[in-house]
Amino acid sequence: MKQINLDYITNRRTELGITLQEMAETLGFKNASTYMKYERGTYCFKANHVPALSKKLNCKIEKLFFEKNIAKIAKSKQPA
Repeated sequence: MKQINLDYITNRRTELGITLQEMAETLGFKNASTYMKYERGTYCFKANHVPALSKKLNCKIEKLFFEKNIAKIAKSKQPA
């Protein structure tokens, strides 16, 4: 299952010197605090946000995601 990589988004934005307000405007949010809730994972980015994120962060869409192996995680949490 693919999941949005919030750490990558945060690090890439910082690396490029893009402010929270600039990202908010890119995605059509009224203010930086709303965008920050998405970047921190309080809210979930929607599918229509992904192309805008990719363009603003100057990266391929694939870079915004990582593969989460749910079966492996579940197995590692089982008692020995």
